[in-house]
Amino acid sequence: MIPITNYIKDFNQIHASFEKLNPWEITDSLELVILELIANLSDDYVVNGTIAVHKNAKIEEGAVLKGPLLIDEDSRIGAYAYLRGPIYIGKSVNIGPSSEIKQSIILDNSAIAHFNYIGNSIIGQNVNFEAGSICANHYNERSDKTISVNYSGSIRSTGSTKFGSLVGDFSKIGANAVLSPGTILEKNAIVKRLELVEQIP
Repeated sequence: MIPITNYIKDFNQIHASFEKLNPWEITDSLELVILELIANLSDDYVVNGTIAVHKNAKIEEGAVLKGPLLIDEDSRIGAYAYLRGPIYIGKSVNIGPSSEIKQSIILDNSAIAHFNYIGNSIIGQNVNFEAGSICANHYNERSDKTISVNYSGSIRSTGSTKFGSLVGDFSKIGANAVLSPGTILEKNAIVKRLELVEQIP
């Protein structure tokens, strides 16, 4: 098992089940987890069906929100952003205009600039994605679309055809960079502008 707390501080405090799951298992099980979290929220949140937004969060004009979706306090969803649940957005997260987020966790104080795509990924705290950067979640170009990860020099199959990235706390992703499916980044990782990260040949 890949211990996510090596990459993201206090990650398992979101939900107890996460301690026993690999990153791709977490994104696969995210819908049920978010529905459970929403059912136990305080009245500090406005709940509309499967969408819960903290009263201090800001949703700009034209943003599209599809549940299950939980947006925590002081976060901002930019104009015309497209959020396709299940998604967990932590505190003071900034999702830029016209970005798309799908089936992901984005934790406290992280920023996803404009025109980004984050798919089936787990993004740590204080992470910054510059404009146009992408967490790809599917091998369109391969006949075998099953995604593997490189963990401590060992290649492990996820058994899934949809998994993006695990990005450690305080990482910086440059503009127009691409993280290929199955990317794992340590804390404080730096990806240069226009860089392609491809950890599995």
